[in-house]
Amino acid sequence: MNEQCSKRKNCRLCNSEKLCQCFKLEPTPPANAFVKKEHLDEPQTTFPLDVYFCENCYHVQLLDIVDPKELFENYVYVSGTSSTFVNHFEEYSKFIIKNYLSGDSSFVVDIGSNDGTLLQFFKKNGCHILGVDPAKKIANNATKNGIETLPLFFDDKVSKMIQDKYGSADVITANNVFAHIDNLTGFITNVRNLLTHNGIFSFEVSYLADVIQKTLFDMTYHEHLSYHSVLSLVPFFESNDMELIEAVKVDIHGGSLRGIVQLKNGPYKVGKSVKNAIKIEKELHLDKADTFQKFATNINEIKNKFQSLIIKLKQDGNTIAAYGAPAKATTLLYHFGIDSSIIDFIVDDSTLKQGLYSPGKHIPILSPEAIYQKKPNYLIILAWNFTEEILKKHAKYKNEIGHFIVPLPTLMVI
Repeated sequence: MNEQCSKRKNCRLCNSEKLCQCFKLEPTPPANAFVKKEHLDEPQTTFPLDVYFCENCYHVQLLDIVDPKELFENYVYVSGTSSTFVNHFEEYSKFIIKNYLSGDSSFVVDIGSNDGTLLQFFKKNGCHILGVDPAKKIANNATKNGIETLPLFFDDKVSKMIQDKYGSADVITANNVFAHIDNLTGFITNVRNLLTHNGIFSFEVSYLADVIQKTLFDMTYHEHLSYHSVLSLVPFFESNDMELIEAVKVDIHGGSLRGIVQLKNGPYKVGKSVKNAIKIEKELHLDKADTFQKFATNINEIKNKFQSLIIKLKQDGNTIAAYGAPAKATTLLYHFGIDSSIIDFIVDDSTLKQGLYSPGKHIPILSPEAIYQKKPNYLIILAWNFTEEILKKHAKYKNEIGHFIVPLPTLMVI
């Protein structure tokens, strides 16, 4: 095994070795491993994207683990570039404050805090705040912008250091982070130790039920080690002296799960949302391995339709570009076999990505201004979860230049 990648043999949640491979995607480089022009001649290592199902607790997961330093220390994704995401985090902060905070001097810690988009809303409401994020450049910029952020991975030393210096946390959040961690037991132990007795841990993850229902296969990439269901999470938290008290479905990222967790015997009752989620997951057969084998068939059907459309458009002499270079785009481009012979360029709103080249495929990432300079006939929306925002922002392209292609959840030409 490559020294940048290791493979575990047991389930990340329950430690069972009763694991079966349920589907596999094309191997890719790390999904955010963008390349500078001067490094284009250097080969990029690809790693397996094989997905496994635990027959004991039903957890769906990757077993091939890419070194977290490779994935996160030079991270180029920032939350604040999307108004959809900013609005989501504002709503999220209001939800937490209304339901779980009693005073305005509460202490909130955000793990994987990125540019501090979520924490800024807690700060505006009088909370004491602290971010923790290993992406040094982004973390340091957040601190400069008034959101104190530790440029570190959250481990036992950091958890103890925060408690010693700042005290216990009333709220700990981890958004689109809880799926990224290999040692979840160690992580949740550190969370538990940092929380006040009446505190809550809140996390958001891509929801397995939505992934299956909408065939969102491109949510599978090396950062996402886990594909969470409430079925698997309830016993996991119980085994770690904690309790999942709410399981709320939210629309962000094509469908996410917001979990609220307290210490065992904490002050809150378990809400109906937990029982309701488990009922729905059993109806979707998320406790059966063959559900995910059928999922692989659905992926191939979408792939065939997409490739047929693109091949016909190219044969007719059309130029094609793409909008958005999120992590999920790397999975989609590789699995659908799309490279620079098909897509001329990708535009992205993040200035951190502009001027770089896409992981492995080395398609240039440009500013959205390139749409109006180069005028491609078609734009594939790779950041499909922000389709509505992109269509609104670039109505001029649709009205005057060309058409958008939305690959998922349903292939559409607009």
